Amino acid sequence: MKKLLEILGFIALIQGLAGLVHQFTDWNWGLVQRMGFLEGFEIYAGLALLALAVALFAAAESTKSG
Repeated sequence: MKKLLEILGFIALIQGLAGLVHQFTDWNWGLVQRMGFLEGFEIYAGLALLALAVALFAAAESTKSG
């Protein structure tokens, strides 16, 4: 379970960073800007993904390994 939470946290971290980088540099990568329902809210979605990543890493750290 710990490894799964770490993997999901890493994916959320990368996608959150990609969404923010896309907004400030117009690099076309990541999934946040490709979702039509997030039009106009890409920065908020990127920040939410970063917060989710931190929460997932904290949850992974609090679980017992093994």
